[in-house]
Amino acid sequence: MFNHVTVLLNEAVEGLNIKPDGIYVDCTLGGAGHSSLILKQLTTGHLYCFDQDIHAIEAARERLEKIGNQFTIIQSNFKNLKSELHLRGVEHVDGILFDLGVSSPQFDDGARGFSYNYDARLDMRMNQEASLDAHYIVNHYSYEQLVEILYKYADEKFAKQIARKIEKEREVHPIDTTFQLVDIIKEAIPAYARRKGGHPAKRTFQALRIAVNDELNVFDIALKDALDLLNLNGRISVITFHSLEDKICKYTFNEVSKLKDVPKGLPVIPLEMQPKFKLVNRKPIIASDDELTHNHRAHSAKLRVIERVIL
Repeated sequence: MFNHVTVLLNEAVEGLNIKPDGIYVDCTLGGAGHSSLILKQLTTGHLYCFDQDIHAIEAARERLEKIGNQFTIIQSNFKNLKSELHLRGVEHVDGILFDLGVSSPQFDDGARGFSYNYDARLDMRMNQEASLDAHYIVNHYSYEQLVEILYKYADEKFAKQIARKIEKEREVHPIDTTFQLVDIIKEAIPAYARRKGGHPAKRTFQALRIAVNDELNVFDIALKDALDLLNLNGRISVITFHSLEDKICKYTFNEVSKLKDVPKGLPVIPLEMQPKFKLVNRKPIIASDDELTHNHRAHSAKLRVIERVIL
């Protein structure tokens, strides 16, 4: 069963300012929490949903069919947002939603190899048909590549020690499982550091997951494409759970919504010089105290919304 508690559900959908006859895209279908709420507000409009995970798709389809039939599920990475919509004759849309990170069922399914709490083969692929997995990275990437991944994607201060320990262990035998990797990480991190800051393997597993799924590059590409796809007054809602994702979103939104190269003293700013987008919320929206009490995943969540104001 694909059970997932949707974070910032109402806030993210309200941010899209849904029109009953509009065209909307949920780039991260998951448990269909956001998609269900969008679909309920459509009459003659249509919803396109992206997901790579066939288990999520099967569960979501069943849930959405109980609401209506004006939706299309696309099994694809959302980096293919433009091309997949183009194949279906869609050139512009009224709203796009991103709910980044890994859904709870992927973490909770021990066999998927995402979690340090379950013993399983190292995997971490959101798309199980993809060739690159965590097992390959851990057993074949160079010391330098491992250090870069751990620093870049998790700011792991013991990256060198962990990478060196991985390198040493895999010379003896392959590192096949999540618990094998957890033991290696624990041995590599000094005892004083293991006693604080949560599970010692948290950062390494996060970094590997991001690397396996190329999450940051994929999001960067898709967000720029999403901006191009918006109709006038169309909006994008983005929920991030990681500081690097939020940094990409904040930078991209700020770049397209600020005035550039405007000579001083102009009484009126020409239309062609005005930004095509405006920030709906200048500061990110975070979860309420009530939501934080009921959903631990909401603690790091940030919601940013942008609107196209000029075509």
